[in-house]
Amino acid sequence: MRPPPRATADYAQPHFGGYANAAVPRPADSASVQDLSGQTMGTGWSLRFDNPAMLPHEAVRQALVAAFDAVIGQMSTWHADSDICQFRQAAPGTRFALAPEFARVLACALHWAGLSDGAIDPTVGPLVSLWGFGAHAQGQPSRPDAGALARARERTGWQRLAFDASTATVLQPGGMALDLSGIAKGFAVDHAAIALRNLGLSDFLLEIGGELRASGRRPGGQPWQVQIETAPGVGLRLPLADRSIATSGDRWHAHRDAQGLRWSHTIDPRNGLPVDGRLASVSVVHDECMQADALATVMTVLGPDDGLAFAQRHALAAVFCLRTDEGVQWVASDAWPNEATASTGGRLSHRATP
Repeated sequence: MRPPPRATADYAQPHFGGYANAAVPRPADSASVQDLSGQTMGTGWSLRFDNPAMLPHEAVRQALVAAFDAVIGQMSTWHADSDICQFRQAAPGTRFALAPEFARVLACALHWAGLSDGAIDPTVGPLVSLWGFGAHAQGQPSRPDAGALARARERTGWQRLAFDASTATVLQPGGMALDLSGIAKGFAVDHAAIALRNLGLSDFLLEIGGELRASGRRPGGQPWQVQIETAPGVGLRLPLADRSIATSGDRWHAHRDAQGLRWSHTIDPRNGLPVDGRLASVSVVHDECMQADALATVMTVLGPDDGLAFAQRHALAAVFCLRTDEGVQWVASDAWPNEATASTGGRLSHRATP
């Protein structure tokens, strides 16, 4: 649960820098629109919210932190006492009981694993570690040899989990490690959004490390504004109301070995190799941030051609940022919002698929 590309809220003060999705600066709103920010899951979070009842900021912050901590306690591989780490240590052949939130996230990951032939795989952890990423990274980043890659792949395979949704249990076949970093942060946004609504807040823009959920609208009825940026000076602007957006990309998380060879933190579970470097990023708009997060991972692994075909087949709103000889090109699926515009550099187009 370390930070991939991120989005920040629609506000005028300086936003967290260095990630894919940034706020479109806007003039200051009325006094009821307020900002909070902090750190969680190895990254930053920010909240822009309409607060007509003038709820104390500390009450809002505590509700958010409690929601974040609940997800960390269940799904963070960086905390040895988390549920996900306890599963790693469970005896072979036993069934591990999951908290309701954990079960929901795992069910979502397995749903898209089945529909994408394993382009997302919650058991990918050993491969991520082998390539030098995550909480269990193995030594200095280097390209693994064929033997190490084969051994790591033997410890993966989403079909081996035998997840039972009716009992919220999952099989530990022996030595298997889960990694939900491609979906858990998006779920944390959704989970925290529920906490905000329980406080009576309905209009807000909440993000964690680039995964963002827009609830309601700005005062005056205008949607919140998000800018997607995957290269300096290259971006898209997108109005967002009652929807979420997540971005997966390699600009912020990559390694180089001693020979200068570069590889992405996104590993293709189907072959154990880093994804194709032609694709700089994928952004997905969905009602749920958890779904957007998972789908951005799926389509990053599938690549620009198969990923776009997947988006078209499932009527998903996705935009692909491609590296070409002519520069950056944005290619959008048919369901991508027409309101999105190329704000800085690059070019946006729709490409039909069979």
